Amino acid sequence: MRTDAFDYHLPPGLIAQEPLPERSSSRMMVMDRATGALSHARASDLPRFLRPGDVTVLNNTRVIPARLFGTRRDSGGRAEVLLVEETGPGVWACLCRASGRMKPGIRLLLAGGIEAETLAKRPDGSFLMRLTCDRPVSEAIEQAGVPPLPPYIKRARPGGDGQPSAGTSRDDRERYQTVYAKEPGAVAAPTAGLHFDGAMLERIRDKGIGVVEVTLHVGPGTFRPVKSEVAEEHVMDEERYQVSQSAAEGINAVRERGGRVVAVGTTVVRTLETVAGPDGRVRPGSGRTALYILPPYRFRAVDALLTNFHLPRSTLLMMVCAFAGQTAVLEAYRQAVRDEYRFYSYGDCMLIV
Repeated sequence: MRTDAFDYHLPPGLIAQEPLPERSSSRMMVMDRATGALSHARASDLPRFLRPGDVTVLNNTRVIPARLFGTRRDSGGRAEVLLVEETGPGVWACLCRASGRMKPGIRLLLAGGIEAETLAKRPDGSFLMRLTCDRPVSEAIEQAGVPPLPPYIKRARPGGDGQPSAGTSRDDRERYQTVYAKEPGAVAAPTAGLHFDGAMLERIRDKGIGVVEVTLHVGPGTFRPVKSEVAEEHVMDEERYQVSQSAAEGINAVRERGGRVVAVGTTVVRTLETVAGPDGRVRPGSGRTALYILPPYRFRAVDALLTNFHLPRSTLLMMVCAFAGQTAVLEAYRQAVRDEYRFYSYGDCMLIV
């Protein structure tokens, strides 16, 4: 399948640069999965489209302030580090940009008094770096790091040390985070969940709809473009997941009663489809998934999906096309452009039922 089959025209002005003042006030396009019919609502209307006996599945990963700015010890040149994953005590897999060539042995002084030493370059171009500090490194990261906003959010705002921070503002620490985030480890938010507030979760529960949480730590690969002309040649980055015994039991009980499993976001879809058996039953467990979903794909564990509008040619758009039909989804995106929906992480959402 050609990658350009998942292309569409998006005027840059429709890419949301800021969140709306109220999380649940975003617009929500609603698609009937069987017919492709579209209607329009608000994210706050979500409970109206769910039925008692359904279950909403949330990704409770928490975005860490993984972006750190600083300087090289040897030259004083600027440096920027994106923490991806702690691979051992004090050792992190990182993406790094710095003046001059990076190689093992290079030392950086980062914000918050964090010292970083490059240990090795990995095959994927990332680096292993040892982080040290005169206080707990996790505390320093939390205090000095900034949220790693997607590259398409472009604001001209300085970081706390006067260096550019890709437009990160103080508000992003709260708004680029779901209200139910618990498990630290993501470098990108599960953005469909950004439309939820406490009141909406309460309304969902009051209607007799279950709420279950799983974890998938979103990595930088979520923004990695599909560069190959043939979509199947793309290789997904692995991401860590965990599904508890109670979560699996709750989801399976709903399926047995004939209720729908409503995935809040593509990260939940990847998690559930990774751990589902051929019969659709979800198994508890943890591990790493590189599941790549593109048409055609038979979904086993998910019946409905709430998701944001995704980048052209992205693996996320391919997954949505696999779920609701490529022709119908791309027509819905064209309609969203005509109606000036807001796109991407801080944008509006789409419910497919």
